[in-house]
This record gives sequence, structure tokens and C-alpha cells, in this order.
Amino acid sequence: MPKYVIERDIPDAGNLSAQELQAISQKSCGVLRGMGPQIQWLQSYVTGDKIYCVYIAANEEMVREHASQGDFPANRVSEVKNIIDPTTAEA
Repeated sequence: MPKYVIERDIPDAGNLSAQELQAISQKSCGVLRGMGPQIQWLQSYVTGDKIYCVYIAANEEMVREHASQGDFPANRVSEVKNIIDPTTAEA
């Protein structure tokens, strides 16, 4: 299945408390359970004013539906076309 990076504009995201992040995570997981196995949340990165989430999903529409059901912003959804890391530089 394709992998997606979702960019969520959330002002002051970097200052969310552990309890707030837990509540957001619980809400997301609840929506995912209802949507079935065609979408999976891998991890998220919290920065100052954004949260970047990595999902595996059958298509972009499922990612956007998850955001809609959870009332999460999905300001940009980008399909991952390739993955590189330091080992990519090795011959």
C-alpha cells in the first residue's frame, strides 16, 4: 500500500501537553479502528506549529477521510515515492 506524509498546521503544536497529545492520539486511533485495515498510522513528528504524520493507506482519499472524521487538519497530503537514508549513498 502507498505511504503518505500528512502536514497538519496546528498553531503552537510544540507546546501541546502530554495529555493533549494522548487525547489527539486516542481520537485518531478510534477513527482508524472504525475505518478498517486499509489505513494505518505509523508515527508523527511534532514541531513548533505543525504535526507531520506518516500513514499507510489504500489511497489519498482514505487519509483525507480520516482527517475529516477526526476533525484534524490535513493541509497537505503527499504520497511517498521513494525513501532514502545514508545507506543510499553506499555503492
